[in-house]
Amino acid sequence: MEYRERIADQLLRDKLEAMGAVLIEGPKACGKTTTAAQQAKSVLYMDDPLKQDQYRQLAQTDIRFLLEGETPRLIDEWQETPQFWDAIRFEVDQRNEDGQFMLTGSAVPADTKAIHHTGTGRYAWLTMRPMSLWESGESTGEISLSDLFSAPEKIGAVNKLTLPMLAFAVCRGGWPRALSKKTEKAALSQAIEYYKAITNTDISRVDQIKRDAERTKRIMRSYARHQGAQTSIATILADIANHETADVSDETVDAYLTALRKIFVIEDMPAWNPNLRSKTAVRTSDTRYYVDPSIGAAALGLGPNDLMNDLNTFGLFFETLCVRDLRVYADALDGSVYHYRDKNGLECDAVIHLRNGSYGLIEIKLGGETWIEEAAKTLNALSNIIDTDRMKAPAFRMVLTGAGEYAYRRTDGIYVVPVGCLKP
Repeated sequence: MEYRERIADQLLRDKLEAMGAVLIEGPKACGKTTTAAQQAKSVLYMDDPLKQDQYRQLAQTDIRFLLEGETPRLIDEWQETPQFWDAIRFEVDQRNEDGQFMLTGSAVPADTKAIHHTGTGRYAWLTMRPMSLWESGESTGEISLSDLFSAPEKIGAVNKLTLPMLAFAVCRGGWPRALSKKTEKAALSQAIEYYKAITNTDISRVDQIKRDAERTKRIMRSYARHQGAQTSIATILADIANHETADVSDETVDAYLTALRKIFVIEDMPAWNPNLRSKTAVRTSDTRYYVDPSIGAAALGLGPNDLMNDLNTFGLFFETLCVRDLRVYADALDGSVYHYRDKNGLECDAVIHLRNGSYGLIEIKLGGETWIEEAAKTLNALSNIIDTDRMKAPAFRMVLTGAGEYAYRRTDGIYVVPVGCLKP
């Protein structure tokens, strides 16, 4: 498999040209350090077991010594020593030059009291996620999401990804190390081992609060079952209550979910609130998603064959895969991804909104003409209630599919695009 340059590589170059320091965040093993190290002229690995004690001592006595080196200088796993934040902010001010530092971390700092300034004007932020199908070379990229914003009258592409291939991609995930494995078994094991690390150590290490591994597993399994839904904490609590030996409160479940957010395991999707012709109430709850579908598959113990034998479950995990890819692509377009749902039950899986006000409406379906037709009705219904006197009309409407041989534009203007044909 031939990998393409990560989208984050170009984003990082752009941000280094514009700001003094760049903070690169994202889940463990998604490629943050590799991406940063490729552009760094010097590197400080704070988790180097032979030197970490010395580094921590220096951070307490003369942290500026650790900032010396060719630039851009990478500080890896900086959150272990949050004093770096203010020290770098000050150093950027003193040097008055862009592209000085990169900070990478797989968790939010536990001790935020050591940070006294926001970093506004000195730092840029870059979120990295596991690799999209375009970056891994599994999508042909014949259909450009950017091009769809100009509403082409015709599109065309051939989908080379079969449903079994997509089921494997869901369970393997977009982890760079998994993509380099020679056997499917070895590739699938990466997400399973990552899940074990989350439940056994990472969820407690993030803020040094001991959390129960079995409870973490139950919460993560419940979360996996509710992907793509605006599920309340109370619902998750009810889901796990029968297997708890002690009373567990909403606050406890919320604390576990907050810890999972701090290590970038879950990434919920905010609601989109457009200007509508009617006074329809828009639901504002976030939609539940893992940062990569393989985490939920590992939590539920599912493999590719399980998904192929249960297409309804496959559809839920396929949606998470598509949301991951859309988020990566939206970053390349300087946009964000939202979800829409109103009190009448009208729902749209994804809305990509660019900073210039342009936006596209997207429904995600595993495949099948009946489901594509239902998705088209939803897209038309939503676009018809948007008040175009107060905001732009949608630049495009798209059904993003798994199955299906071709990408094409329907007579009603809706694009049908297999995810295996899409790129930024």
